[in-house]
Amino acid sequence: MDMNKAARTEWWENLPAGIRDEIDGYVLQDSLLMAVKVITDIGRVPHGIGVGTAQLIANERYVHYGDQIARAPESPLDLESLAYRAAGCGGRIVAVEAIWDGDTVHDWFVQLLAVTADRPGEVQLATVYWSTAQRYLGEEETRDPRHPVAVAAERAGRALADHLSVPFHFASPDTPDDEAPRWQP
Repeated sequence: MDMNKAARTEWWENLPAGIRDEIDGYVLQDSLLMAVKVITDIGRVPHGIGVGTAQLIANERYVHYGDQIARAPESPLDLESLAYRAAGCGGRIVAVEAIWDGDTVHDWFVQLLAVTADRPGEVQLATVYWSTAQRYLGEEETRDPRHPVAVAAERAGRALADHLSVPFHFASPDTPDDEAPRWQP
C-alpha cells in the first residue's frame, strides 16, 4: 500500500510516543536500517506498510533532524593518516589491498586493507564511501569516468603501498565487484 505524505504524517502522529522515540533514536544514531525495521515491524500487519513506505517515513525523520544526526566520521585518506594507521597494525604488512563492498545505506564502497604476514591477516585502514571520495578528490572527481570511490581508494591505497614499499592490489578498479579475486602472495 502506497501512502502519500499526508497519510504518512498522520500515521506517524498517531504512533505511541514510545515507538516514535525508538524510531527517532535510531535515526539520530544514523541507523537507517534499524529505523526501517521498526517501522515495518509495527506497520506491516495493521497498516500495510512495506519497506518502501517505511524508508520514506524514516527519510522524513532524517530530514526533520538534519544536522542533529550523529553521522559516523569518515575515514581519512591522506597518506600521513593512513601511514599512522598502518603503523598500528599487528604484524608485518605485505600488501595494501582495496576491495569492494556494499550495503543498502551506502551503495558501493571500498575497504582499504593492510594485508599482514601474521595474525590478524588483514587490518582495515579506511572505508571509502561516496562522500569520502568526494571530499578527498574535490574537483578532480569528474575527470575520471570510473566510480569516484574506486578512484579515491586506488589513489590513496597506491600512495600508501608506495610509502610502505609493498604491492597494491585492487582486482576490480573499473567495476564494483565484491567477489573479485583477493591478493595472493
